[in-house]
Amino acid sequence: MTSDSLISRRTALTGLGAAGFAATTGLSTQPAFAKDLTVGFIYVGPKDDYGYNQAHAEAAAVLKKMPGVKILEEEKVPETDDVSKTMESMIKLDGASLMFPTSFGYFDPYMLKMAAKYKDVQFRHCGGLWSKDKHPMNTGSYFGYIGMGQYLNGIAAAHATKSKKIGFIAAKPIPQVLININSFALGAKSVDPSITTTVIFTGEWSMPVKEAEAANSLADQGIDVVTCHVDGPKVIMETAERRKIFACGYHADQSKLAPKGYLTGAEWNWITVYKKFIADTQAGKAPGNFVRGGLAEGFVKMSPYGPGLSPAGRKAVDTAKAEILKGGFSVFKGPLKDNKGNMVVPAGKALVETAVELESQNYLVEGVLGSIG
Repeated sequence: MTSDSLISRRTALTGLGAAGFAATTGLSTQPAFAKDLTVGFIYVGPKDDYGYNQAHAEAAAVLKKMPGVKILEEEKVPETDDVSKTMESMIKLDGASLMFPTSFGYFDPYMLKMAAKYKDVQFRHCGGLWSKDKHPMNTGSYFGYIGMGQYLNGIAAAHATKSKKIGFIAAKPIPQVLININSFALGAKSVDPSITTTVIFTGEWSMPVKEAEAANSLADQGIDVVTCHVDGPKVIMETAERRKIFACGYHADQSKLAPKGYLTGAEWNWITVYKKFIADTQAGKAPGNFVRGGLAEGFVKMSPYGPGLSPAGRKAVDTAKAEILKGGFSVFKGPLKDNKGNMVVPAGKALVETAVELESQNYLVEGVLGSIG
């Protein structure tokens, strides 16, 4: 059942109540057979967005093939009380006992409210900053260190750019987005310190018109490589290809959208964490409350190389990736200043991907042209 259905899950509960819904549709309000683990996935956008939502949906599609697992999905659910209604219907109508509300804005207050109401259900949120001192034990968060992937994207971009000007289109200046912008810029500067990165914020996770305008604006400025952090990079990749500039992907593989200009991309590999959460639940254990991983742990992967990346560029990315896979690699090494001249990482200090400080990052590094305020 999707949000485009005649009667969506959230409409069912508010408009009819569980009993009325069953009478109208013929569906039972009883939970799934106890032997099965029923798992709910909720997406803020379409499942085929070539981006954030698709990355989660691709993992859900793999889980559907696992024995003893029933997967529920609903797409295009806003970051409003609609998500509460969707979660509640999955729990009450379908017997879901493990919930994955995947979008950033679902966590507080919506997921936390449902977790307080349904204490026997486990809720795990993608990207939230879970704290055992503040949040219920039947909640938690998971995320991947995809900034390392954007660092590798930056290396690829540096080997493709002729103008020494690259660009980043971003939704909102939250820490996870800023880590990606800064990692991309620092990856490029590791190859050539004179390269600048121009960032444009659209203000929304999904705003195709603004995203196209931003890509065109960057191309008009002579920028010849772009990447992004928006929910659905489709329009950005297509616009870059049309403008005959290079692109690095994000979230999922967008190489089909830019067959000539796609260099590589930083992708999520969510099946790793979802399989672990489901295995724990089936074994009678609560899934981890604060779960993180990067390239080495299989939470993140890179897209295959496109024809626009030179042999030297491929070798440089491969070399850096091998160093990251060894563990302990640091993108943020001191002395490092922000783009206003303030020292953000002092000399002698290096922040590895697991550093808690990075999850509250609030600056753009030197060499990034743009503002977060």
